[in-house]
Amino acid sequence: MTILDGVSLVPLVLTLIAAAAAAGFLAGLFGIGGGAIFVPVLYQTFETLGVSHAVSMHLAVGSSIAIIVPTSLRSLRSHLQRGAVDTTLLRQWVIAIPLGAVAGAFLASLASSQELRAIFAVLAFLFGAKMLAGRFEFRLGQDLPGRFGRSVAGFVIGLLSALMGIGGGVLNNTFMTLYGRPIHQAVATSAGVGALIAVPGLFAYVVGGWGEAELPAFSLGFVNLFAVAVVAPASILAVPLGAALAHRLSRRPAGARLRQLPPDRRRPLRLEPYLTSQGGVGLSRSSPGGRRESRRR
Repeated sequence: MTILDGVSLVPLVLTLIAAAAAAGFLAGLFGIGGGAIFVPVLYQTFETLGVSHAVSMHLAVGSSIAIIVPTSLRSLRSHLQRGAVDTTLLRQWVIAIPLGAVAGAFLASLASSQELRAIFAVLAFLFGAKMLAGRFEFRLGQDLPGRFGRSVAGFVIGLLSALMGIGGGVLNNTFMTLYGRPIHQAVATSAGVGALIAVPGLFAYVVGGWGEAELPAFSLGFVNLFAVAVVAPASILAVPLGAALAHRLSRRPAGARLRQLPPDRRRPLRLEPYLTSQGGVGLSRSSPGGRRESRRR
């Protein structure tokens, strides 16, 4: 391993801190763990420091999982305070997701560095394409599947996420919204999913890399403690900012949403609340022909 002087290390440390802050903000905003940012940055950092090519990708993935532990827990706490987390789903996933995460870490420890890079590249491309495409218009159901279907989904989310060193936010957000759950609930729940992946995944990567001869100093298996110590604090501090923005966006006023509609679809909305015999509230919307359409909720 190449030892760089203090001046050469400064840009690397600053890059790690900037990446950590960005990943922490995104963790709070989207419920993701930040691994999609951590892994490439850590990989390039280890390569620059002269870490053996045979273990640099494994170290990047394992260290990313370790960093996601405090980041996801901090994000989960922020979302729990706003009451948006589906705690029932998380309790049902308390076995399936950790099992998948351990299986993913085990497969990663068996793969070569080249194979692990290829897996990360392919899955990152697919997940990136999904994020660019936005929400799917179709639904697989009106609500989440039964316990067996949820367990299978949780196992797959845990396996793929641990294999990549990510927190599973993109996968969980897709799963929940395809079954009709609101996006802000999916984002909040994804923070808990990240914790269910990262905690067992951390121990699995430590065990999987234990005794590896080419690991650099300050490494426990495939987890580098120096990288975790540099990245984790900045990531944790940025999480509440992203979480606050996520919940602010989910409560945008009707006028802000109306301005995003094409002009031909905009109709004036008259809010005329009135108490009904059941205590409901009536909303009146003017139709294009001047008629009033009332609905009760």
